[in-house]
Amino acid sequence: MADLAPQSVPHEPPLPPGSTRAALRTAARWRRQIFAVTWLAYAGFYFVRQAFAVAKLGILDDPTLHSVLSERVLGVLDAVYLAAYAVGQFLWGMWADRFGPRVVVTVGMLGAIAAACTMGVSSALLVFGGAMVVQGLSQSAGWAPLCKNMGNFFPVHTRGRVLGLWSTNYAFGGLAAPPFLAWWAYQVLDSWHAAFLVGAATLAVVLVVFLLFQRDAPPDAAPTASKTTASKTTASKTAASKAAASTSTPPAAARRAPFAPYRAALQDRMVLTLGAAYFLLKPARYAILLWGPVLVSERLPAVGKVGATVIPISFGAAGVLAPMLIGWLSDTLFRSRRVPPCVLALAVLTGALALFMPLTATGSAVVMMAVLAVIGLAVYAADAMISCVAAVDFGSAGGAGTAAGLVNGCGSIGAVLGGLLPGFLSGTALFHGFAGAALVAGLLLLPHWNRRPAPPSS
Repeated sequence: MADLAPQSVPHEPPLPPGSTRAALRTAARWRRQIFAVTWLAYAGFYFVRQAFAVAKLGILDDPTLHSVLSERVLGVLDAVYLAAYAVGQFLWGMWADRFGPRVVVTVGMLGAIAAACTMGVSSALLVFGGAMVVQGLSQSAGWAPLCKNMGNFFPVHTRGRVLGLWSTNYAFGGLAAPPFLAWWAYQVLDSWHAAFLVGAATLAVVLVVFLLFQRDAPPDAAPTASKTTASKTTASKTAASKAAASTSTPPAAARRAPFAPYRAALQDRMVLTLGAAYFLLKPARYAILLWGPVLVSERLPAVGKVGATVIPISFGAAGVLAPMLIGWLSDTLFRSRRVPPCVLALAVLTGALALFMPLTATGSAVVMMAVLAVIGLAVYAADAMISCVAAVDFGSAGGAGTAAGLVNGCGSIGAVLGGLLPGFLSGTALFHGFAGAALVAGLLLLPHWNRRPAPPSS
């Protein structure tokens, strides 16, 4: 629908000089604000998500829980969480398209806080199992809706750089949350229960900030004026909306057909290709996230437990830089094409995974850190581009959340395999399998090398 020009309204006074410039400044301010608050929101989810990993240390050392929460049981609980997370990914993106990101993310944060508090005051197996289901469903309410939220404020030609920088939130959360929670749990309060409770309190603070400063789309964010300046406000809203080049929340007609965006996503070959590629990519990332210290200890037994825990930090540190690098390459070198940098990242990942076992056979901690850094750079680069930038770009105007949710749901199924396979396969079979999966993912994307998202309809 075309925007209504101010001069077409009868008796409308002329716009004062500089009003367009003011609207552009307003749009830029909202972009900065939405970037900051949504980045903080997703990073905040990790302070609850990582609580279980931190609490495991205390749980396994607690003699009263050996028969209830053994190492195998904790592994099963991880799988339960990841399965619930995968189911949620398929649902929440669609609901974000229907009700808007604000509602969905708020519900997710409240559920995550409640589940963490429950695990912080109980050690019963059934309670833990139920709370992990709620936690998985709640955590999955973050990514797709927040990606849609960002897509509503930033045009296609800047999304690679902007969403690449924005995607550092999950790498940062994964790095910052564990030491923060461990310090409170084992240095300050001396209780593994505190990991859950401190994580819940941190996310509660983030939720308050989110509710104060987040908006779903630029038209909702435009300032409200008095009736005497209504015409000026209309013009400012129009200019700000155009400057942001975004789409607003779907109209009532779309809400009456809530599954329409999902059907459209399932019929979109590009969205399905991204989902398949992400499914093949995700096991390698989650295997190193969940089993990194074990994998390092098996290859370098001389480094001890502390060394085996510290060395995988190179994987996460490279992951912070990767989304920014691939986003910049996508927007500049490849002119907003998302597939070429993904294919190149997957090619590097294939080689690094295939060479992991022979290179780490040297027994060098430096070589291990370098290999993990290359793997982290490649896997996080492809991960950020597929799950966020490309998913938002190729989703329809009213279905970006659904597309991102579908792609991330496929990836989350792969994440379950990443958590399980290291316990059943040898290192050689594991990394060769991951290398083969990365190669197939790259080959699936290769035919779409020159593809760009369709321009938004006016």
